[in-house]
Amino acid sequence: MHARWGCLRAYIGLDVSVKETAICIVDETGTVCREMKVPSHPEDLARVLKDPAWRLERVGLEAGPLSQWLFSGLADAGLPVICIETRHVKAFLKAQPNKTDRNDARGIAQMMRVNLFRPVHVKTLTSQKRRALLTARKLLKEKAIAIENDIRRLLRNFGLKVGKVGAVKFEERIRELTDGMPDLAEIVELLLDARRKLRRNFAALHRKVLAIVRDDQVCRRLMSIPGVGPVVSLAYTATIDIPARFRSSKAVGPILGLTPALHESGESRRVGGISLCGDAMMRTLLYEAAQTLLKRVTKWSWLKAWAMGVARRRGEQKAIVALARRLAVIMHRVWSDGTQFRWTRTEIMPVAG
Repeated sequence: MHARWGCLRAYIGLDVSVKETAICIVDETGTVCREMKVPSHPEDLARVLKDPAWRLERVGLEAGPLSQWLFSGLADAGLPVICIETRHVKAFLKAQPNKTDRNDARGIAQMMRVNLFRPVHVKTLTSQKRRALLTARKLLKEKAIAIENDIRRLLRNFGLKVGKVGAVKFEERIRELTDGMPDLAEIVELLLDARRKLRRNFAALHRKVLAIVRDDQVCRRLMSIPGVGPVVSLAYTATIDIPARFRSSKAVGPILGLTPALHESGESRRVGGISLCGDAMMRTLLYEAAQTLLKRVTKWSWLKAWAMGVARRRGEQKAIVALARRLAVIMHRVWSDGTQFRWTRTEIMPVAG
């Protein structure tokens, strides 16, 4: 088999699962040369793909949980690996009547052969670590809030209403309500203990975020923008990773799903809500930063004036989304130019040396 196919260019599709990866190798005519399954590990994949019988042109794998690890390992092994966008793969493979790992690998191999794919940027190791920190921080915060809400619901069954209370005085309020009800207090105390540990670990991760931002010049410049704090700036640098990969700052908005989705067919043209593609956590943080700027930041700036004008013309919700998109664009420009935010249109900021 090798003697037959060795003189032709080879295109490879990888369908990755947790335990095994399906491999399909096709030649330049689209004929399947070889199919197999190997463990989902860079060394095992490289051992098969570096066979001298194949003149590899492109190796494609779909973006997923293991894609960054596998991509880095295969790239370090000198293989022409490309990480491709999930939506394109899904649309291409939809024509197949049966969805199997084998058929998916075949489809990805054909996408590599006909050059019908969109590559996905694989983040650097630093950005991946920062993203892991932010994800863990968010997880602990959500779990702590979930326990608080469960305690509220539990006490409501007994006619005990917690009401509005901050995170600091939450435990004090709960003990006040359960005073005189020892059986209920014993149950609630265990939940409070779990919440306390989550809050403590969340605070430890938040301190890590602050320490990274304090020593990162890019994050500090991004925080010169009103509404942008340590978490937003760190998440933005971890998400964008390398600003030079965008030709224009305006391209950041669509990548983060903050531009309207358009459906056009014949005489029909419908503009919907924002596309919601891309990084959901970054999009949420930008939305929260826009809310903060519009409602809480008291210092006036041209950006807030612009957002207030949008709110008067089109409503507050659309203004917040538009402001979130513009924040993403401004943050990219500040990062790329090495400047800080200009609070007035006439203010001139020197470019960092």
